[in-house]
Amino acid sequence: MRLLVHASLGGTGLAPEPLRDALLGVLGPHGTLVVPAFTPQNSTTSSAHLALISGLAEDEVRAFRDRMPPFDPASTPSQGMGALAEAVRTAPGAARSAHPQTSFAAVGGDARRLCSGHRLESHMGEDSPLGKMCWEGAQVLMINVGFSVCSAFHLAEYRIPKPPLRMYECVVKVNLPGGRQGYLQEGEWTAYEDVALDDSDFAEIGGAFPDSRVRRGRVGGASAMLFSLPDAVDHALDWMTENRR
Repeated sequence: MRLLVHASLGGTGLAPEPLRDALLGVLGPHGTLVVPAFTPQNSTTSSAHLALISGLAEDEVRAFRDRMPPFDPASTPSQGMGALAEAVRTAPGAARSAHPQTSFAAVGGDARRLCSGHRLESHMGEDSPLGKMCWEGAQVLMINVGFSVCSAFHLAEYRIPKPPLRMYECVVKVNLPGGRQGYLQEGEWTAYEDVALDDSDFAEIGGAFPDSRVRRGRVGGASAMLFSLPDAVDHALDWMTENRR
């Protein structure tokens, strides 16, 4: 199985490394554990970035952005994704996709293939680990979180006919000649167009997801839901087609 996990471990009594290892044990040597390793602050337009610069003068904003560390898939921590996501990202043998805002991290037999080729213009579209997992029938496990953070629904936004687009901008690491090791690491700002992602109605979409398609139980002391990623995307697409304008 390829398993995408969203988890919030605060107050559950679950520790991230033992939980990661337990999930890998259940998946077996040919299974793959995948988590979101997003970095939403690496942006000039995201709500996470705008909150950081709120109240700053124009020159302070410029100085803040000049100091922003560029995204490096090998070392940049995820932001707000939780302790389990970081435990997977930093696990021995882990792979991470190269998208500077919506990367995924994975451990297991198919980790490197799933995380390769994550195009800049496909945050969570067909050319992302999420898209690959959907086509291959992956499952989604939600631990102590609700559908409002279900990233699977984002793939449906790419399948709407003529989805709305917007510009994004972020800073990424580039290697330049020079320095003691033969190169210098600098940040380069890059802009690109992609689908305008909107999770404001995800809780409502999840509330309409048929109970017959969701297995509910507990992981340790925490509530959990397990469901098919393709089922979730198909449901979200039907809901968005009917209800979004």
